[in-house]
Amino acid sequence: MTDTTNDTTNGHRPRTPATHRSRRWFMNKALLAGGVSAVAVMGGYAASTAGAEETATADATASATPSGPPAGGGFGQTIAYDDFVGVTTDGTVVDDLYAVHSTGVSTTPVVRAAQAFLDSLTGDQRSATLFDVDADQWLDWTNVDSNDREGVALRDLTEKQYALGMKLLKAALSARGLKQANGIRKINHFLGEYSGDTSKALNEDAYWFTVMGTPSATDPWGFQFEGHHLVVNYFVLGTQVVMTPTFMGSEPTKITYDGVDYDLFREETVAGLKFLRSLTSTQLAAALSDQAKGGSDLIAGAGQDNAVIPYKGVKGSDLTHRQQQLLLDLAEVYVGYQDTGHARVRMREIEKHLDDTHFLWIGEHEDDSAFYYRIHSPVVLIEYDAQSPLAYHEGEDGTSASATASAAPTGAPSGSPGTGGGPGPQGDPTQQHIHTVIRTPNGNDYGVDLLRLHLETDH
Repeated sequence: MTDTTNDTTNGHRPRTPATHRSRRWFMNKALLAGGVSAVAVMGGYAASTAGAEETATADATASATPSGPPAGGGFGQTIAYDDFVGVTTDGTVVDDLYAVHSTGVSTTPVVRAAQAFLDSLTGDQRSATLFDVDADQWLDWTNVDSNDREGVALRDLTEKQYALGMKLLKAALSARGLKQANGIRKINHFLGEYSGDTSKALNEDAYWFTVMGTPSATDPWGFQFEGHHLVVNYFVLGTQVVMTPTFMGSEPTKITYDGVDYDLFREETVAGLKFLRSLTSTQLAAALSDQAKGGSDLIAGAGQDNAVIPYKGVKGSDLTHRQQQLLLDLAEVYVGYQDTGHARVRMREIEKHLDDTHFLWIGEHEDDSAFYYRIHSPVVLIEYDAQSPLAYHEGEDGTSASATASAAPTGAPSGSPGTGGGPGPQGDPTQQHIHTVIRTPNGNDYGVDLLRLHLETDH
């Protein structure tokens, strides 16, 4: 690959006010166009049901439109890279949590895969895809089903380019993570068929790559893979990797489509219930919130990069050794979506702060209950949220998704109810619509703190 170190000819798009496009503008536009359905799919606004836990966010006073979220609700705002602080418990970043060091785990596979992918692109595609390593593009993501994204989309690639893009994902993710990502994409295509339009964002290839910096074994760089219900941010510095924020979701989560059975987020659901059911009555009292389960309780989604989220729930130091292991097993379900070696490194980091880890649960806890839970420590934030249906509804007679897909009205908008009856966007939440997110609190989402340390010590 030709050397493309940062100079005026490397094709990177510099970060300037003129090139920064705020997602806040898009979110407001979506609100006006689609009402609460459009906001709910974003998964990034704070809980708005009555009695919701008090949470400060990057934009707690976001203005509501007549068709916006219920009273009391708010959603995040995309900020510039220079304004990034990270998720904190009180607005103050805990220092000295992260350090530049060698992990002993090679990043050569992902570096080579990214180089090969970039080499395959045309000049125009590279220009659209490349950004500076500290670009605002890192923070400008959303899980909403939109075509308004930067970079190059899978659907616009040649067969060779497409294969190389998939190799990049394969190098970054574990086998289980790649299977999950591909399952989310496939169900997104099903949802397009179900709603009557696969030509736009509800398509398995409506997912975009952007690359920040130049793939390198020593210098900082990264990439973003973004689309409906799937956003992966992957920062690399030497042998260190930060794969957060990563957002994964699906609606529906369990269907048979094209002869294949899909049951997404089953591990997340079962492992969460297993840990909760291991708690004593005293521990359970600390873990269970008195907040009623709402249609969307996710806090740390899109536009919440500077969210202030206090610790709540049962504390890791109050758990037995077996319970602590079950909590680590639950965290590993999410961490384990990245490549195996770096997932082990990440789990050691999480285990180091296990005594200061908190676990919160909202809702019932039967096998089929719709619930929310959160794992929160100085170095990790994980959320699971079973949400209200937006675009998909099973028939009251138990009709399968694959059978009802053809009955959807042609041209139905992605946020409208399906043909199977059932509640609308503000109806009862269900395990057929799940959102999850994992973050690195206290300033290291997108590897921001590692980049800062690198620039301070190595330059």
